[in-house]
Amino acid sequence: MAADEPAASTASMAMAKMASTLVLGMLGLVLVHAYRLFVWRPRRVRSELRRQGIEGPPPSHLLLGNIPDIQRIQADVARRARESREDGGLTHAWPSRLFAHLQEWRAQHGPNFIYSSGHIQFLSISDVELVKELSVCTSPALGKPSYLSKDRGALLGQGILSSSGSTWAYQRQIIAPELYLDKVKGMVSLMVDSANLLMGSWESRIESGGGTAEIRIDDDLRSLSADIISRACFGSSYSRGKEIFLKLRELQRVMSPGSIGVPGMRYLPTKINREIWKLDKQIQSMILEAVKERARASHEKDLLQVILEGANNVGLPPNISAEQFIVDNCKNIYFAGHETTAVTASWCLMLLAAHPHWQARVRAEVPEILGCGVLDSNKLRGMKTLSMVIHETLRLYPPAVFNVREALEDIEFKGLLIPQGLNIQIPIHILHRLPEIWGTDAAKFQPERFAQGISGACNSVQAYMPFGSGPRTCAGQHFALAELKVILSLILTKFSFSLSPSYRHSPAFRLVIEPGDGVILQMRKV
Repeated sequence: MAADEPAASTASMAMAKMASTLVLGMLGLVLVHAYRLFVWRPRRVRSELRRQGIEGPPPSHLLLGNIPDIQRIQADVARRARESREDGGLTHAWPSRLFAHLQEWRAQHGPNFIYSSGHIQFLSISDVELVKELSVCTSPALGKPSYLSKDRGALLGQGILSSSGSTWAYQRQIIAPELYLDKVKGMVSLMVDSANLLMGSWESRIESGGGTAEIRIDDDLRSLSADIISRACFGSSYSRGKEIFLKLRELQRVMSPGSIGVPGMRYLPTKINREIWKLDKQIQSMILEAVKERARASHEKDLLQVILEGANNVGLPPNISAEQFIVDNCKNIYFAGHETTAVTASWCLMLLAAHPHWQARVRAEVPEILGCGVLDSNKLRGMKTLSMVIHETLRLYPPAVFNVREALEDIEFKGLLIPQGLNIQIPIHILHRLPEIWGTDAAKFQPERFAQGISGACNSVQAYMPFGSGPRTCAGQHFALAELKVILSLILTKFSFSLSPSYRHSPAFRLVIEPGDGVILQMRKV
């Protein structure tokens, strides 16, 4: 027994030494990976761009990049506003408040500059000639940034809004045809029916208020938009769809304050992350339950059925499961299909309330187009003045503020070599306000600039991108524009409205640009 003790001790020491060596080796690999991710790769990218004349603010933090600078600039803007006792007023200068860092760096470094959010390197591009070339690029070397499916994974996953390559191409092939103009034409009557329910609710409130009512319209418009997308795309499953929408709205609210690119942040069990994980699990469960209900019912030929068939198709890419395909695309359609339309309708009504002469012009046009007939897709096309107002609203208040891409491999545009892994960020709100593109009144609400369409409104049609650009243009833009025209035309035929004294103009960035304190109108029946 005594002879065995030294041998056991030696074996134990050897195992401990091996374990220590293994731990040190793993720690070394982690440190090497961290060095490559946070030091070597950003320096290489920045050096490559600097050689080509692209500068930008140097990162102020090893792990956070320029995030502390962004927070400092935003805090300075908020402090100056408080000191000058600014209430914002009804101006459309929200980019200088919400994205003051981009305005400052563009003034310092020119229209194209580089900065970092955590370990993510962004090339901000607002040079119109470069934007033109990027907009028409169809190369597979340019895709959606990987951070969308990671940092925003709970909301977007690997759906049509965030995927790239063959995964995106397959999803586009399955989903886009269901939202083409010929399909949308058949959905107009459904949109009218849903909108009329809201009109009836508002009429009742006005009657009970003695002929006038103060209504916060943005929440009602979100519910209406959710009802429309649910009925149009999910058929008999629409009631389940509206429950999913409410959870997605809550998820959007929880995720809004977070910064992207902060290393490891999405894995930490913080209060926000625990709420995100909880909501994500609930939403996934609700979507899969809706799928089970559909499987038990007769098959309807709507978008949900098309998604289910696409998930079981032999052409489904191997890097996404059938369940993930269903869940992620249902999330994407609800987020893109209801939020952007509802927000745009809210901004439209706010602008028409603030500009009563335009409200009167659109109201005069609608009955002229409708006559005694029923509202249909042909009549929607004739609403030229309403179209001008919608386009100008989308110019001043684009729901998405960035058009983003990632270089999946080295790619060149107009002599500029963009290295693999670099994220390209086109600030839509800057392009939509450039005086050299839109004229000296670019900061003003002037719908008549669109009297001759988009090409007549600006010097470069590629500078107008409320629905994105190129091959990644929003598949649902025809649906969104039809829905906007239906909602707005019905409201204008039934009500007149003005801004409530309690309305506070406070655009906020919550993944989309939305009214921070809602849109409150004083409404009367026409």
